[in-house]
Amino acid sequence: MNYKNDVEAVDAFNLKLRELKKEIAKVIVGQDEVVKDVLISIFSRGHCLLVGVPGLAKTLLVNTISDVLGLSYNRIQFTPDLMPSDIIGTEILDESRQFKFIKGPLFANIILADEINRTPPKTQAALLEAMQERAVTAAGKRYELSAPFFVLATQNPIEQEGTYPLPEAQLDRFMFNVFLDYPDYREEINIVKNTTSDHSVSLTKMMSTEEIMYFQNLVRRIPITENVLEYAVKLVRKTRPDGAEAPELVKNYISWGAGPRASQYLAIGAKCNAVLHGKYAPDIEDVKAVALAILRHRMVRNYKAEAEGISVDSIISKLLE
Repeated sequence: MNYKNDVEAVDAFNLKLRELKKEIAKVIVGQDEVVKDVLISIFSRGHCLLVGVPGLAKTLLVNTISDVLGLSYNRIQFTPDLMPSDIIGTEILDESRQFKFIKGPLFANIILADEINRTPPKTQAALLEAMQERAVTAAGKRYELSAPFFVLATQNPIEQEGTYPLPEAQLDRFMFNVFLDYPDYREEINIVKNTTSDHSVSLTKMMSTEEIMYFQNLVRRIPITENVLEYAVKLVRKTRPDGAEAPELVKNYISWGAGPRASQYLAIGAKCNAVLHGKYAPDIEDVKAVALAILRHRMVRNYKAEAEGISVDSIISKLLE
């Protein structure tokens, strides 16, 4: 990766991102916005929460992305009896009577945490420690996780019986909360055609681990102007009902707003979105492009909003106007 300067590196990164999206589209029909958000969160060193009904190819999407990026991948099915040691790993006595640490499924580059809200808070907390620290603790010892490390958790919005909803502080660890919608008519025709024939696709590995980490660092180096940064911070401050900047809409319908982590993610997400569109620095439109998925899980509606059927998404849309 001998680029003369960051401008040349940004051009190369933009080209790579377009090739990645093309390669992913060989398997994933539609879901362009979801693919874009997942790629932005990987290169921003964030994590992603996918919310959607079963059968919308969430697992396939993660599998495909790990293949084209050439990263190791593990899927963990979260169940009510899953314990922290089941995901972190455990110590055992080997033949020579020495304790030996057997690594759990968390030791991979991409983790699909399937139905994260089906498991008790103790196990959720173990995963969230790994997300935050990029390391795990077992029997008092700290073990670093392989870099890059990215968690994609899924939640089913329909069946809430026997679930443990993620507390707001834990939701805050996710950069994006992405909603998956049903495919449109033409897309669904293509999906059925591809999946009910012997149609098979061979995917090409598009990037090395070194390149991924280089581009993650590049995203951080992209300059952001003062006015764009101020716009991002002001937008987040508007979501806090007690703040002076909060409009009447927020004061009436929101009981809790977004914290400083949202401002950080808006800045870094805007930088990555700018590169996707061939720009060398983000503008206000780039902040707006990532705002919904970053803010929707960081704002808590009050009873009045629930009673009147006013969604967080509609409040954010008004703030973006």
